[in-house]
Amino acid sequence: MQRLIFNSDPSGALSRVIADIAPEGKIFLLADTNTADCCLPLLQTVIDSYAPEVIVIADGDANKNVSSLSEIWREMSRRGATRRSLMINLGGGMISDIGGFAAATFKRGIRSVNVPTTLLAAVDAAVGGKTGINFDGLKNEIGVFAPAEYVIVSSEFYSTLPADELLSGYGEVLKHALIDSAGALAGALSVDPTSARPSEFAPVLEQSVRIKQSIVDRDPFEQGIRRALNLGHTAAHAFESLAMERGVRLPHGIAVAHGLVVDLVLSRLLKDFPSDLLHGVAAFVKSHYPAPVFDCNDYGSLISFMRHDKKNASPDNINFTLLNSPGDVEIDCIVEPRTITAAFDLMRDLLGV
Repeated sequence: MQRLIFNSDPSGALSRVIADIAPEGKIFLLADTNTADCCLPLLQTVIDSYAPEVIVIADGDANKNVSSLSEIWREMSRRGATRRSLMINLGGGMISDIGGFAAATFKRGIRSVNVPTTLLAAVDAAVGGKTGINFDGLKNEIGVFAPAEYVIVSSEFYSTLPADELLSGYGEVLKHALIDSAGALAGALSVDPTSARPSEFAPVLEQSVRIKQSIVDRDPFEQGIRRALNLGHTAAHAFESLAMERGVRLPHGIAVAHGLVVDLVLSRLLKDFPSDLLHGVAAFVKSHYPAPVFDCNDYGSLISFMRHDKKNASPDNINFTLLNSPGDVEIDCIVEPRTITAAFDLMRDLLGV
């Protein structure tokens, strides 16, 4: 089971975690070019006390690939990593994903700790043990389940995030609220993620992380209830793949926010999800998030991407997670392409595009 630490002193928390793990081999710290500049200085106590081997790779999800993974393995091997080493992943979701995968596969696996530096990573990639890389134009196509031993969630990192990064993280907060309860949803919708200080929505953040952790603990390998966490993601992954194909930046959680509206429309059409809650979530997304960057001419491409989704038992059956109501989840819902295109139309109407 992953252990969660919520703390405003990431360096102190990480020092205590390292002392608890007491690795017998070298300590490695993976960062990207952005977090190496902005976040590594906040871990000075760790640098001074443990002198970790720092590996820095290019930032951005486009670099979550085989080339970057090989670079990490090569540096670990060159600098003397052993099976008793420890990997610290300092960064956003890309670093949690690729760093976790590198740790899980190097010498058949070494221990790791995640220190997420973005709101999205804190509520999504850093928790739950999914690791991996993009491959052949598809998101997270190659990977393994390999949870970090500790996840340190520190608001110290989130106070300087740009608005689009806060919105990206908050897309996953909305998702967790929807799969938990009407009360959690009301709490999430009451916060303006771009104007509230991270410390002000810390209770919503902690609740969100704990909702995910509780589901992962019950189903660590996604054989059943963990698929609830796929709410919004069938459409979101298609939006991301389309954006990647076109060289357009689309943060994951913003794609998820748009995907949630698609899934709630489908839930309304197929499961009688309450209309007022659908409109409430759609209004929140319309008010806070940028408009989707696709139109009706892209429906065929989006559905083609959906057929490659890992949740599908076969390319002929496109799988969604849907809701009867907040907290009442139905997994493995097969939806016909014509219904998906109808949902795209209604989603675009609700978001005014």
